[in-house]
Amino acid sequence: MLRTLAIAGRLHAHARSLATTASIYPTNIVLRAVPPATRNLKALEVEFNNGEKFMYSAEFLRVKSPAADSQRRSARGETRVVTGRRHVAIMSVEPIGNYAIRISFDDLHDTGIYTWNYLHSLGRNKFQLMREYIKSLRQQSLSREPPHKKSTVERDLP
Repeated sequence: MLRTLAIAGRLHAHARSLATTASIYPTNIVLRAVPPATRNLKALEVEFNNGEKFMYSAEFLRVKSPAADSQRRSARGETRVVTGRRHVAIMSVEPIGNYAIRISFDDLHDTGIYTWNYLHSLGRNKFQLMREYIKSLRQQSLSREPPHKKSTVERDLP
């Protein structure tokens, strides 16, 4: 399943104004289901005006959210790692003016505004950034998997 976002058409219509305000901007944005036969919107494909095209997993976009609540610091001043988002999906994508999109995830996170430059930078560096994210998780004994919820049977056992 693939769904071309309505914003792609709006962005295409605004290409001239975008070209004057930003050096890099998307020419096409598509939400993709992973695996393709499902309705799980777990990937965002963005093609930019310079011809580069990037596929971003929902997990990657969620852990790299530019929202302030995703950039929390620990008592030691280190950025806290976002954990347990391996299976997160994208619920919606909406344009923010002519400079960004807001992505809403099924974990109810929806405060990140992804500017065109930020999305482009994520695309160019996604393999390095993902490796660093996984390394950081390992160093802190954390996981990409969501926490296991105990069933009522497990809670009642001594």
